[in-house]
Amino acid sequence: MPALLKDPRYRAYWLALFVSQFGGWVQATGLGWLVLELTGSAERLGLVLGLLFLPSLFFTLPAGALADRYPRARVLFWVELGLASLALVLSLGLVLGWVGFSHLLAYALLYGSLSALEVPTRQALAAELAGRGRVGEALALNALSFNVARMTAPLAAGGLIAASGTAAAFWVNALSFAPFLWVLGRLPARRHAPRGRRWWSELAEGLRYAAGTPLVRWLLLLVLYVGTFGINFQSLVPSLARLVLGLGPGGYGFLLGSLGAGALLGALLLLRSPVVRPRRSVAGAFGLGAALSLLSLAPGPGAAAVLLAAGGLAMVFVLVGASTTLQTLVPEGMRGRVVALYSLVLMGSGPPGMYLTGLAFDLLGGWAPLALGGLVLAGAAYFATLPWPSRITPV
Repeated sequence: MPALLKDPRYRAYWLALFVSQFGGWVQATGLGWLVLELTGSAERLGLVLGLLFLPSLFFTLPAGALADRYPRARVLFWVELGLASLALVLSLGLVLGWVGFSHLLAYALLYGSLSALEVPTRQALAAELAGRGRVGEALALNALSFNVARMTAPLAAGGLIAASGTAAAFWVNALSFAPFLWVLGRLPARRHAPRGRRWWSELAEGLRYAAGTPLVRWLLLLVLYVGTFGINFQSLVPSLARLVLGLGPGGYGFLLGSLGAGALLGALLLLRSPVVRPRRSVAGAFGLGAALSLLSLAPGPGAAAVLLAAGGLAMVFVLVGASTTLQTLVPEGMRGRVVALYSLVLMGSGPPGMYLTGLAFDLLGGWAPLALGGLVLAGAAYFATLPWPSRITPV
């Protein structure tokens, strides 16, 4: 057992978080399927998913300041309660037959707004609970729980939707918040004194540092580019499953589970290699572009599942590789702002990327992954020409 899980308080927090993450992935599976049930359009799916990620452009950086000024456990409690309430309301609406496409647009915008507040607050709270000497272990455990949920929840969701209907996915998500809310409610409310300067002055300093440090700038641009054209699986997988391969909910869940299995394997491989090598992110971009391109040639669900697993592995190499390099490279006093900027770039690439992926399927059908993969490969070829260092040592 990891040393951090021997702490009863952190073990309860981590297990409750895993249950909530599992429910979130069940809902994500159900949302994609529900939009296609109502509209039959990949472009409409891309619009809903784009609205889900759009609020991150506006709320991620202010949320980081909020988490530093108020008790993080209390802030997170109210945000999680809001997310649970939204899932519960939509579940009831689906059972009563009151939900249309316009309601899903509003739901995506509201849920995305609360999620944008949740991410930096949760990351800051995890580090606070773990203690300064165990932050790395906390991040590794979070990656483990996230990818296990990504791998297993879609498989469960596919069977659940087939047996009980799409509303069941949203019921599961609403109920999955209960253990996490119970744990958060029992945590002490630690106040954090505000800094002397205004929060926007500190954010401006972080932006200047990122823009003026070549390696930080390159990594953020790589994540922005690959996130826009390559990491749009929430839009790509349901479109591929329903509109190209003609699969039902079970097949859709199988494809998403394959993606999660590849991501989990990628995380485990990175854990076994502690040396920080920035070029891994570029290599991951090449692998992701190749996997997407070959999806257009997949003869059936089995081949598509293998390629999605390869894409999941490559995605983790891009994202975890970039995040690890950034957190190793930046000075301690700049870490929070640069990591917040990384989160903003990653989540902010979602709205245009989700919409473009859906639009590509509507225009190109089964050849859409080839077009997207080609764009990723072209970007990876450019970033490979930059003078990346062979390794990074901690500051």
